[in-house]
Amino acid sequence: MPLCVVGSVALDSVETPTERRDNVLGGSAVFFSYAASYFTGVRLASVVGEDWPREYTEMLQARGIDTAGLQTVPGGKTFHWRGKYQRNMNDRETLELQLNVLADFKPELPEVYRRSKFLFLANGSPAQQISVLDQCPGASLVVADTMDYYIRTEPEALRALLRRIDGLVLNDSEARLLTGDDNLVLAGNAIRAIGPSFVVIKKGEHGAMFFSKHETYVLPAYPTPNVVDPTGAGDSFAGGMMGYLAQCGNFEPKTLKEAMAYGTLAASFTVEDFSLDRLRKIEREDLDRRMEEYRRMLTF
Repeated sequence: MPLCVVGSVALDSVETPTERRDNVLGGSAVFFSYAASYFTGVRLASVVGEDWPREYTEMLQARGIDTAGLQTVPGGKTFHWRGKYQRNMNDRETLELQLNVLADFKPELPEVYRRSKFLFLANGSPAQQISVLDQCPGASLVVADTMDYYIRTEPEALRALLRRIDGLVLNDSEARLLTGDDNLVLAGNAIRAIGPSFVVIKKGEHGAMFFSKHETYVLPAYPTPNVVDPTGAGDSFAGGMMGYLAQCGNFEPKTLKEAMAYGTLAASFTVEDFSLDRLRKIEREDLDRRMEEYRRMLTF
Protein backbone atom coordinates (compact mmCIF):
# COMPACT_ATOMS: atom_id res chain seq x y z
CA MET A 1 0.00 0.00 0.00
CA PRO A 2 1.60 3.35 -1.04
CA LEU A 3 3.05 5.53 1.69
CA CYS A 4 3.35 9.32 1.52
CA VAL A 5 6.05 11.28 3.40
CA VAL A 6 6.44 15.05 3.66
CA GLY A 7 9.67 16.39 5.11
CA SER A 8 13.09 17.84 4.43
CA VAL A 9 15.54 17.06 1.65
CA ALA A 10 19.01 18.38 2.36
CA LEU A 11 22.65 18.66 1.41
CA ASP A 12 24.58 17.66 4.54
CA SER A 13 28.17 18.23 5.59
CA VAL A 14 29.12 15.70 8.25
CA GLU A 15 32.24 15.51 10.38
CA THR A 16 33.03 12.49 12.54
CA PRO A 17 36.12 11.82 14.69
CA THR A 18 37.75 10.05 11.72
CA GLU A 19 36.32 11.51 8.51
CA ARG A 20 34.43 14.36 6.85
CA ARG A 21 31.97 14.44 3.93
CA ASP A 22 30.58 17.60 2.32
CA ASN A 23 27.28 18.15 0.49
CA VAL A 24 26.09 14.57 0.73
CA LEU A 25 22.45 13.61 0.30
CA GLY A 26 20.46 14.03 3.51
CA GLY A 27 17.20 15.19 5.03
CA SER A 28 14.48 13.46 7.02
CA ALA A 29 12.31 12.61 4.00
CA VAL A 30 15.29 11.16 2.12
CA PHE A 31 16.36 8.68 4.80
CA PHE A 32 12.73 7.85 5.55
CA SER A 33 11.85 7.23 1.90
CA TYR A 34 14.85 5.06 1.16
CA ALA A 35 14.31 2.84 4.20
CA ALA A 36 10.57 2.55 3.52
CA SER A 37 11.16 1.65 -0.16
CA TYR A 38 12.31 -1.86 0.83
CA PHE A 39 8.74 -2.61 1.87
CA THR A 40 6.32 -0.52 -0.19
CA GLY A 41 5.91 2.26 -2.76
CA VAL A 42 6.84 5.69 -1.42
CA ARG A 43 5.63 9.14 -2.45
CA LEU A 44 8.03 11.90 -1.38
CA ALA A 45 7.05 15.56 -1.02
CA SER A 46 9.66 18.22 -0.29
CA VAL A 47 11.45 21.21 -1.79
CA VAL A 48 14.95 21.86 -3.19
CA GLY A 49 16.81 24.70 -4.86
CA GLU A 50 18.54 24.99 -8.22
CA ASP A 51 21.77 23.71 -6.63
CA TRP A 52 20.16 20.30 -6.11
CA PRO A 53 22.09 17.64 -8.08
CA ARG A 54 19.87 15.83 -10.58
CA GLU A 55 21.66 12.56 -9.87
CA TYR A 56 20.27 12.56 -6.33
CA THR A 57 16.73 12.62 -7.68
CA GLU A 58 17.60 9.81 -10.09
CA MET A 59 19.05 7.82 -7.19
CA LEU A 60 15.73 8.04 -5.34
CA GLN A 61 13.74 7.22 -8.45
CA ALA A 62 15.92 4.15 -9.01
CA ARG A 63 14.52 2.81 -5.73
CA GLY A 64 10.99 3.30 -7.06
CA ILE A 65 10.38 6.42 -4.97
CA ASP A 66 7.82 8.77 -6.53
CA THR A 67 9.37 12.27 -6.66
CA ALA A 68 6.46 14.07 -8.33
CA GLY A 69 6.01 15.99 -5.08
CA LEU A 70 9.62 17.23 -5.01
CA GLN A 71 9.41 20.94 -5.86
CA THR A 72 12.33 22.95 -7.27
CA VAL A 73 12.49 26.68 -6.47
CA PRO A 74 14.13 28.67 -9.31
CA GLY A 75 17.14 30.56 -8.01
CA GLY A 76 16.78 28.97 -4.56
CA LYS A 77 19.27 27.03 -2.45
CA THR A 78 18.60 23.63 -0.90
CA PHE A 79 18.34 23.18 2.88
CA HIS A 80 21.84 22.65 4.28
CA TRP A 81 22.99 21.19 7.61
CA ARG A 82 26.57 20.93 8.85
CA GLY A 83 27.32 19.00 12.00
CA LYS A 84 30.10 17.39 13.99
CA TYR A 85 29.90 14.17 16.01
CA GLN A 86 31.82 13.61 19.24
CA ARG A 87 33.92 10.52 19.87
CA ASN A 88 31.02 8.60 21.42
CA MET A 89 29.10 9.05 18.10
CA ASN A 90 25.94 9.88 20.06
CA ASP A 91 26.45 13.56 20.84
CA ARG A 92 26.66 15.98 17.97
CA GLU A 93 27.01 19.71 17.46
CA THR A 94 25.18 21.64 14.76
CA LEU A 95 27.78 23.96 13.25
CA GLU A 96 25.60 25.50 10.56
CA LEU A 97 21.93 25.40 9.60
CA GLN A 98 20.63 27.06 6.45
CA LEU A 99 16.89 26.54 5.93
CA ASN A 100 16.99 28.25 2.53
CA VAL A 101 13.99 27.13 0.40
CA LEU A 102 12.66 25.00 3.27
CA ALA A 103 11.90 28.17 5.26
CA ASP A 104 9.00 29.11 2.95
CA PHE A 105 7.93 25.60 1.94
CA LYS A 106 4.15 25.27 1.72
CA PRO A 107 3.44 21.71 0.60
CA GLU A 108 0.82 21.28 -2.11
CA LEU A 109 0.47 17.55 -2.61
CA PRO A 110 -0.25 16.03 -6.03
CA GLU A 111 -3.72 14.48 -6.19
CA VAL A 112 -2.42 10.91 -6.10
CA TYR A 113 -0.45 11.73 -2.92
CA ARG A 114 -3.63 13.00 -1.24
CA ARG A 115 -5.22 9.58 -1.66
CA SER A 116 -2.46 7.82 0.29
CA LYS A 117 -3.78 5.70 3.16
CA PHE A 118 -0.51 5.83 5.08
CA LEU A 119 0.97 9.27 5.81
CA PHE A 120 4.16 10.24 7.63
CA LEU A 121 4.72 13.86 8.63
CA ALA A 122 8.49 14.04 8.96
CA ASN A 123 10.24 16.64 11.05
CA GLY A 124 8.81 20.10 10.36
CA SER A 125 6.69 22.93 11.66
CA PRO A 126 3.49 21.65 13.32
CA ALA A 127 1.50 24.25 11.36
CA GLN A 128 2.98 22.88 8.14
CA GLN A 129 2.26 19.31 9.25
CA ILE A 130 -1.37 20.20 9.97
CA SER A 131 -1.70 21.75 6.50
CA VAL A 132 -0.52 18.47 4.98
CA LEU A 133 -2.89 16.49 7.18
CA ASP A 134 -5.78 18.63 5.92
CA GLN A 135 -4.91 17.58 2.36
CA CYS A 136 -5.18 13.86 3.17
CA PRO A 137 -8.59 13.38 4.83
CA GLY A 138 -8.77 9.72 3.80
CA ALA A 139 -5.52 8.58 5.44
CA SER A 140 -6.07 5.56 7.69
CA LEU A 141 -2.76 5.90 9.57
CA VAL A 142 -1.03 9.23 10.24
CA VAL A 143 2.26 9.31 12.14
CA ALA A 144 4.41 12.37 12.82
CA ASP A 145 7.89 13.27 14.01
CA THR A 146 8.93 16.46 15.81
CA MET A 147 12.00 18.11 17.37
CA ASP A 148 13.01 20.26 20.32
CA TYR A 149 12.88 23.51 18.30
CA TYR A 150 9.16 23.15 17.58
CA ILE A 151 8.39 21.87 21.07
CA ARG A 152 9.78 25.17 22.37
CA THR A 153 8.50 27.57 19.70
CA GLU A 154 5.12 26.13 18.64
CA PRO A 155 3.78 24.24 21.68
CA GLU A 156 0.09 24.96 21.03
CA ALA A 157 0.27 24.04 17.35
CA LEU A 158 2.11 20.85 18.28
CA ARG A 159 -0.57 19.88 20.80
CA ALA A 160 -3.25 20.55 18.18
CA LEU A 161 -1.39 18.21 15.83
CA LEU A 162 -1.07 15.51 18.50
CA ARG A 163 -4.83 15.47 18.94
CA ARG A 164 -5.28 14.59 15.25
CA ILE A 165 -2.64 11.93 14.58
CA ASP A 166 -2.45 8.20 15.28
CA GLY A 167 1.20 7.98 16.27
CA LEU A 168 4.17 10.13 17.28
CA VAL A 169 7.85 9.27 16.89
CA LEU A 170 10.42 11.33 18.84
CA ASN A 171 13.66 10.86 20.74
CA ASP A 172 14.15 10.61 24.49
CA SER A 173 15.30 14.20 25.06
CA GLU A 174 12.34 15.52 23.05
CA ALA A 175 9.93 13.38 25.09
CA ARG A 176 11.34 14.80 28.31
CA LEU A 177 11.13 18.35 26.98
CA LEU A 178 7.55 17.92 25.77
CA THR A 179 6.27 16.52 29.06
CA GLY A 180 8.70 17.80 31.70
CA ASP A 181 9.11 14.18 32.87
CA ASP A 182 12.56 12.59 33.22
CA ASN A 183 11.00 9.14 33.53
CA LEU A 184 10.42 7.97 29.95
CA VAL A 185 7.60 5.61 30.92
CA LEU A 186 5.69 8.51 32.44
CA ALA A 187 6.64 10.73 29.50
CA GLY A 188 5.46 8.22 26.89
CA ASN A 189 2.10 7.74 28.57
CA ALA A 190 1.69 11.49 29.09
CA ILE A 191 2.19 12.14 25.37
CA ARG A 192 -0.26 9.40 24.47
CA ALA A 193 -2.82 10.98 26.79
CA ILE A 194 -2.73 14.14 24.65
CA GLY A 195 -4.05 12.31 21.61
CA PRO A 196 -1.92 9.74 19.69
CA SER A 197 -2.95 6.10 19.90
CA PHE A 198 0.71 5.12 20.18
CA VAL A 199 4.04 6.78 20.91
CA VAL A 200 7.52 5.61 19.97
CA ILE A 201 10.47 7.05 21.88
CA LYS A 202 13.82 6.52 20.16
CA LYS A 203 16.85 6.01 22.43
CA GLY A 204 19.68 5.77 19.89
CA GLU A 205 22.09 2.96 20.71
CA HIS A 206 19.71 1.87 23.49
CA GLY A 207 16.84 0.99 21.15
CA ALA A 208 13.26 2.28 21.25
CA MET A 209 10.23 2.24 23.56
CA PHE A 210 6.63 1.72 22.48
CA PHE A 211 3.53 2.95 24.30
CA SER A 212 -0.13 2.26 23.56
CA LYS A 213 -3.27 1.84 25.64
CA HIS A 214 -2.77 -1.90 25.92
CA GLU A 215 0.98 -2.45 26.05
CA THR A 216 4.40 -0.95 26.69
CA TYR A 217 7.64 -2.56 25.58
CA VAL A 218 11.26 -1.85 24.73
CA LEU A 219 13.19 -3.18 21.73
CA PRO A 220 16.99 -3.01 21.92
CA ALA A 221 19.15 -1.64 19.14
CA TYR A 222 20.85 -4.14 16.84
CA PRO A 223 24.47 -4.51 18.06
CA THR A 224 26.33 -2.72 15.27
CA PRO A 225 30.10 -2.64 15.88
CA ASN A 226 30.95 -0.38 12.93
CA VAL A 227 29.22 3.00 13.48
CA VAL A 228 30.48 5.37 10.77
CA ASP A 229 27.80 8.09 10.64
CA PRO A 230 24.62 8.16 12.76
CA THR A 231 22.99 10.89 10.64
CA GLY A 232 19.52 9.81 9.48
CA ALA A 233 19.31 6.75 11.73
CA GLY A 234 16.13 7.97 13.42
CA ASP A 235 14.51 8.80 10.08
CA SER A 236 15.51 5.40 8.69
CA PHE A 237 13.95 3.81 11.77
CA ALA A 238 10.67 5.61 11.05
CA GLY A 239 10.89 4.70 7.37
CA GLY A 240 11.43 1.02 8.04
CA MET A 241 8.62 0.99 10.59
CA MET A 242 6.09 2.80 8.40
CA GLY A 243 7.14 0.95 5.27
CA TYR A 244 6.44 -2.40 6.91
CA LEU A 245 3.07 -1.19 8.25
CA ALA A 246 2.10 -0.01 4.77
CA GLN A 247 3.21 -3.34 3.27
CA CYS A 248 1.02 -5.22 5.73
CA GLY A 249 -1.86 -2.77 5.32
CA ASN A 250 -2.67 -2.71 9.03
CA PHE A 251 -1.30 -1.50 12.35
CA GLU A 252 -2.42 -4.26 14.68
CA PRO A 253 -0.29 -4.90 17.80
CA LYS A 254 1.70 -7.79 16.27
CA THR A 255 2.35 -5.83 13.08
CA LEU A 256 3.45 -2.78 15.04
CA LYS A 257 6.00 -4.80 16.99
CA GLU A 258 7.41 -6.34 13.80
CA ALA A 259 7.47 -2.89 12.20
CA MET A 260 9.45 -1.51 15.15
CA ALA A 261 11.97 -4.32 14.66
CA TYR A 262 12.37 -3.63 10.94
CA GLY A 263 12.80 0.08 11.72
CA THR A 264 15.55 -0.81 14.17
CA LEU A 265 17.32 -2.88 11.51
CA ALA A 266 17.01 -0.20 8.82
CA ALA A 267 18.69 2.22 11.23
CA SER A 268 21.42 -0.32 11.98
CA PHE A 269 22.40 -0.41 8.29
CA THR A 270 22.22 3.38 7.90
CA VAL A 271 24.86 4.08 10.57
CA GLU A 272 27.40 1.80 8.86
CA ASP A 273 28.34 4.46 6.27
CA PHE A 274 27.77 8.08 5.31
CA SER A 275 24.49 9.32 3.82
CA LEU A 276 22.70 6.51 1.94
CA ASP A 277 25.92 4.73 0.99
CA ARG A 278 25.22 1.62 3.09
CA LEU A 279 21.51 1.41 2.33
CA ARG A 280 22.28 1.56 -1.39
CA LYS A 281 24.29 -1.67 -1.06
CA ILE A 282 21.57 -3.80 0.52
CA GLU A 283 18.31 -5.39 -0.60
CA ARG A 284 15.23 -6.54 1.28
CA GLU A 285 16.84 -9.96 1.73
CA ASP A 286 19.61 -8.37 3.81
CA LEU A 287 17.04 -6.84 6.14
CA ASP A 288 15.26 -10.18 6.42
CA ARG A 289 18.50 -12.01 7.26
CA ARG A 290 19.31 -9.46 9.94
CA MET A 291 15.75 -9.86 11.22
CA GLU A 292 16.36 -13.57 11.78
CA GLU A 293 19.51 -12.73 13.75
CA TYR A 294 17.54 -10.14 15.73
CA ARG A 295 14.77 -12.66 16.52
CA ARG A 296 17.32 -15.16 17.81
CA MET A 297 18.95 -12.43 19.87
CA LEU A 298 15.64 -11.62 21.58
CA THR A 299 14.58 -15.23 22.21
CA PHE A 300 15.28 -16.79 25.60
